[in-house]
Amino acid sequence: MKNLDLEKAPGAMEYAADGEHATRRNRTDGFVMFCDGTHAVITSRSGSVSEDYWSVGQLISIQVGKNRVVGMLYKVDTGLESWHRDEENEIRIYVELVGEITENDRGDVRFSGGISTYPHLGAVAHRIRSKDLLAIYENKDARAVEVGRLSQDASIPALISIDSLISRHFAIVGTTGVGKSTAVTLLLRKIVETRPDVRILILDPHNEFSSAFPDLAVTINDRDLDLPFWMFRLEEFAEVLYRGRSAIPEEVDILRDLIPVAKAQFQNNDQPTLRRSTESTSITSDTPVPYRISDLMRLLDEQIGLLENREIRPHLKALMGRIDAAANDPRYRFMFANKTIEDNIAEVASTIYRVPANGKPITAFQMSGMPSEVVNSVASVLCRLAFDLAIWSRSRIQTLVVCEEAHRYIPTDQNAGFAPTRSAIARIAKEGRKYGVYLGIITQRPGELDETILSQCNTYFSMRLGNDRDQEIMRRAISGSSRSAINFLPSLANREAIAFGQGVSTPMRMTFQSVAMKDLPGNHLYDEQAAVQNADDSINVADVIHRMRYPRGLGDDHEDNAGKPVVQQPLGGSLVGEQRPSISSPGLELRNRPHFEDRSDAALFTREQPLRSPDRKPAGAPQESHAAMDLISRFRK
Repeated sequence: MKNLDLEKAPGAMEYAADGEHATRRNRTDGFVMFCDGTHAVITSRSGSVSEDYWSVGQLISIQVGKNRVVGMLYKVDTGLESWHRDEENEIRIYVELVGEITENDRGDVRFSGGISTYPHLGAVAHRIRSKDLLAIYENKDARAVEVGRLSQDASIPALISIDSLISRHFAIVGTTGVGKSTAVTLLLRKIVETRPDVRILILDPHNEFSSAFPDLAVTINDRDLDLPFWMFRLEEFAEVLYRGRSAIPEEVDILRDLIPVAKAQFQNNDQPTLRRSTESTSITSDTPVPYRISDLMRLLDEQIGLLENREIRPHLKALMGRIDAAANDPRYRFMFANKTIEDNIAEVASTIYRVPANGKPITAFQMSGMPSEVVNSVASVLCRLAFDLAIWSRSRIQTLVVCEEAHRYIPTDQNAGFAPTRSAIARIAKEGRKYGVYLGIITQRPGELDETILSQCNTYFSMRLGNDRDQEIMRRAISGSSRSAINFLPSLANREAIAFGQGVSTPMRMTFQSVAMKDLPGNHLYDEQAAVQNADDSINVADVIHRMRYPRGLGDDHEDNAGKPVVQQPLGGSLVGEQRPSISSPGLELRNRPHFEDRSDAALFTREQPLRSPDRKPAGAPQESHAAMDLISRFRK
């Protein structure tokens, strides 16, 4: 680049970074009148300078010896009481000092966030050179990828280090409609391209992302989800039973005592044993081992009949009613749908966490169709399993968990939300990077998000925010030398963001790349809305009410009363239906036990082989099922 004579009078020409005259604009000088180590005030005069020369949000440089101190222009005013259009006016430029450019004898420039020599009074300031901008935003990470362009100079790419982005967690914040979901789509595609070893689980409350990744994602919704109730821990299961209300401690204690008995009974194939094995005694109410609801109900019924349980009899009866209501609620059929209980945790985990990925490493987990009182429990199970799989696979199963509308799961109020969900997400945020499970936080209200968890994110993309509290949280998160950048949050354009943290070399104001129309999140929703707007008013209300009443079909037959097929479960392929009762229990008598003459019927309810038999391989299971079962066995112990 051709060196400019900084002592020239205002009106000297500014050259492009390559030394050519392709970009010419009037360059004028300013002079430092005040400096306190973090801020400086510069005076200049208008005249032949272009109108946007001293523009708020731009970087400028101040010549100090052979170095150039870089400052962010955050305020400009005039010392005059009025502006004279045809005359020169005095201009005062307020800048925040952000770093220093050094240049060696070969003309190579390097940017440092520290400042070795501060500007003196009268030091010359001018608009920053493109070559200096390239040095400031250079990212030397080999995995750095371009996700957009600088707002100040669209010729300079905005580079993000993918490894730092995911390994230290990231957050995207911004008010609704500014392009958060589109930015998420862009970043996730970049992550898949750069880190194919990482699986991605999206908690999608608005069903947006299935259309954004038609080539990379599998979609799981409330209709085809198979998440057995026995995979829920006690707190998570209680959240389902009490529908979001506070659990009754006496009833939870009963479940804590009886669920391990039901699990041990299932594990022992309903056969009484002379002694309890170490494996059986290690089972707790939280161990992910199958059991039958019918066995649990029978155990509760037997407790009601015991004379010494007279005081807790009302709790036992109430608990039976809660379990029966949940098991027969059609909205919860993703938990209780299977006719027979089988140990299919390996198949469930393989499908949700994409092991193997088979070219689709993303799971879009649609949650809008789930009852609001069970969403938190499902989110807790998914986040907890992601962490457990990472630990017990020795970091071979690496998962990025993306929480859309994260303030729903981890609100600021510690008494709000669901404690196990908060705990599961907090565990990923605090310890996940050690084991290969990462977190992406997406929210439009960072002020309503748990600050402890948000503070664990080390890369932020802050899009337009109008709320003062939200802006203040971002101001505290950004480094001290770049806080003036947060002042621009209320006026950022769509797709524009201020990026800062570990994933970027220097805080920058950038504009995300555009995403192809076919890959936009939620584009199917826009198509549906357009179709409605162009259609006539002939709407069958009765059909709408039927779908509202029976979102998952009716009955156990292949077709319901309206001729609509019953939904099939993808993880096993069996039609939905109710559980059948068990045959026997070790050491416990079953009242009115039905007698089965046909042993083939009885075989439906018993386990023919031990839970972790090395020879057991479910029909249709992938070749990896043995490894998956070994993995499941390790984290059950």
